[in-house]
Amino acid sequence: MASIDAPSTDQPRHQLPFPFSNQDDSTPPPLLLTQGAEALVYRTTFLTPSTACALKYRPAKPWRHRTLDMRLTRQRILAEARVLTRCRREGVTVPAVLGLDWERGWLAQEWIYGNTVRRVLDWVHRESALSSSEKEHQVHQLLQRIGSALGRLHERGLVHGDLTTSNLMLRPAESDITEEDKQVGKAVRISNTDGEVVLIDFGLAQQTVQEEDKAVDLYVLERAFASTHPEVEQEFGHLLQAYGESHKGAKTVLKRLEDVRMRGRKKSMLG
Repeated sequence: MASIDAPSTDQPRHQLPFPFSNQDDSTPPPLLLTQGAEALVYRTTFLTPSTACALKYRPAKPWRHRTLDMRLTRQRILAEARVLTRCRREGVTVPAVLGLDWERGWLAQEWIYGNTVRRVLDWVHRESALSSSEKEHQVHQLLQRIGSALGRLHERGLVHGDLTTSNLMLRPAESDITEEDKQVGKAVRISNTDGEVVLIDFGLAQQTVQEEDKAVDLYVLERAFASTHPEVEQEFGHLLQAYGESHKGAKTVLKRLEDVRMRGRKKSMLG
């Protein structure tokens, strides 16, 4: 689902549930990518050795009452799967749901071959040999595609809830992905900023018709750009311009964004 920029060398610390617990010796072991308070994310395979997937596993929490823990796990897995399924049905580019089991606490999603926008922007400014004008052009094009993708999401009455450049992926054309790129532990090589924007990690997503919620979604991403990519912060307007042109209610959301920014500045001043 996300690229492996710095794969973990740790072995899985939890016994994975069926069907991920009985893979044969010919299948690479699950690779732990991230470990949060609620869930672990692995790169592994689903049903066949050739079907790569991103596995989000929510192990039982021994500090929580078992009945409550099972209820929360079920609610969160189903909520994320429903949002992803709706996005796919309504033309928002997200990973496909391959399978789930709320009793065992897992959700398997399509593996997206590509890189996070965070990794791509780092490549543009720190590793590429592009000229200043080429960098500017490629970044502008990328920001516009992101703005359009977020517009499609919000137009459907959905907000992501945790927009960062690590939860946005860039998927190159299939012809640009080699078999070596598809090996476990490899990140797809970056040669430009072309590709399809894919939204990932919908664990905090929700359905809403409120402009306020959509404006907060944009504000969170804007702050993420400011803290993680200060060299691109001044270019964020290209993203908002494309967003404003993406659907009928977008300009109302952008007006509300000004109010959200004002509250954010006041909060920073007051501590």
